[in-house]
Amino acid sequence: MTREPPAHCPVCGAPDPAPLLSVAGRDYWACAACEARFLDPRQHPSRADEHAHYLHLQNDAAEPGYRRFLARLAEPLLARLPAGARGLDFGCGPGPALAAMLREAGHPMALYDPVFHPEPTALAECYDFITCTETAEHFHRPAEELERLDGLLAPGGWLGIMTCFQTDDARFSDWHYRRDPTHVVFYRAATWRYLAAARGWSCEIPVKDVALLRKPLHA
Repeated sequence: MTREPPAHCPVCGAPDPAPLLSVAGRDYWACAACEARFLDPRQHPSRADEHAHYLHLQNDAAEPGYRRFLARLAEPLLARLPAGARGLDFGCGPGPALAAMLREAGHPMALYDPVFHPEPTALAECYDFITCTETAEHFHRPAEELERLDGLLAPGGWLGIMTCFQTDDARFSDWHYRRDPTHVVFYRAATWRYLAAARGWSCEIPVKDVALLRKPLHA
């Protein structure tokens, strides 16, 4: 790897990330503080290329297999929510299946996606919970996005994250999740625990690839 390292980790802001590897013309870095792995920000795909890739997604709210996949987040989150809690599906994609499932469970849902549901009014409200499924790995500026989600979440609210956790650097180059050209940042369970602790939040990992972060009731 011949590039100069990025000045800081885009996830937690820690300085001096270490080189991880170069593969297929892409350079990856590792943060010693939060344990995130990330593509060199200078190699991020363009928004036009991302949009073209997203158009191939097939997320059908009525498809049983997809609903089972989303239930890995929905079920533990629903077990923690009070009746009628109001939520935001952030990064809902072209087929907001999770929002449909949560509405069926009695929770009013708003939608936001910068490509498919770019509704600014959704970002002017405050929510009891926010879901972010298969989205965080696309964040070009994850620290800024997490700060935004914090601002949208009411005290005592829940942030539900689902993304494929990275576990093994030795297998990183061949990992299917890395090969998606729109995936630019990769988190470990330890990353979410680190980020939660930095904000004074709690963090639970109820199942693999799911993190439930709770904002405290009082600052």
